Amino acid sequence: MSAPAPRFDHLARLSTDDGLFEHALFRTPRREHGYCLDDVARGLVVTAREPEPSDEVLHLTSVYLAFTRSAQDDDGRFHNRRREDGSWVDMASTDDHWGRAIWGLGTAAAASTDDHVRAVILESATRALRLRSPWWRAMAYAAIGASEVLHVRPGDPDALGLLADARALLGRPRRDATWPWPEPRLTYANAVLPEALLVIGSGLADEQVQQHGLDILAWLLDLQVRDGHLSVIPAGGWRRGEPLPAYDQQPIEVAALAEACWRALELTGDEAWAAGLELCHAWFHGANDSGLRMTDPMRGGGFDGLHLGGVNQNQGAESTLAALATQQRARSASDRLARAAR
Repeated sequence: MSAPAPRFDHLARLSTDDGLFEHALFRTPRREHGYCLDDVARGLVVTAREPEPSDEVLHLTSVYLAFTRSAQDDDGRFHNRRREDGSWVDMASTDDHWGRAIWGLGTAAAASTDDHVRAVILESATRALRLRSPWWRAMAYAAIGASEVLHVRPGDPDALGLLADARALLGRPRRDATWPWPEPRLTYANAVLPEALLVIGSGLADEQVQQHGLDILAWLLDLQVRDGHLSVIPAGGWRRGEPLPAYDQQPIEVAALAEACWRALELTGDEAWAAGLELCHAWFHGANDSGLRMTDPMRGGGFDGLHLGGVNQNQGAESTLAALATQQRARSASDRLARAAR
């Protein structure tokens, strides 16, 4: 596996000193659609964990961190949607953006080398960690963020409490061996669920939960490999009996799978997970159902969707961050394998 350092040119183009525009028309930001915390939090994850950040990437991290903290209410909930003029257009909640905000804050805290900045980040993360969401993916993202907090503050009771409650919600295996997935239908960002089980099992020293995460991740990966390449679940979801391959395929599915494979590799040391991660990386470079490139390697943009024989040429924030995140994880795995080979 060979993955060069990611390029952040297009991400910077989508960003201002106030946030990250959600949508683009080709490469041009659609300012009228405003910002959303969903994407800013993803951006915070990607820029904060970059191992050798440029000044530009450091600036983006500070912008995304400020946006994330400004989105939070006193009780720990988060707003999601913000106009360019700075006004929020929604009520604060514990929907998916809440979980992604915790993921971003935890990642930024773990990456920060400034004790004061880390303390400020952890204060925001702690307020959020004391809440709960009824939504599985929100709790899954929050669990991944809680695991990052535990890297900084081992034994943190709020992070451990979140992991315990996420285990109760997510950690019950199904008895149907032909459909081990915890939901009747695969929907979106599916691999975040097994990744959450991996960090829950690791954080709570629960080998059964961790193994459950590995089992359903292996099932999910196997389901989405066709003729030697990745063929991901479409935006409309999928259940047994529906035809595959199907479209429109979204980069977020690939990035979620890459994150989960990287996590499995890190926790188990089993290099077989690197092969799954390589499939994710290759998907962006044309090893997919349409044989078309899904990223602009010169600027780092990601295209918004893969269709039968075509590509959605818009390069929005979610897709761009999915491409960057997958490249980061592929590069990290490549470095790990190279060290192991020495």
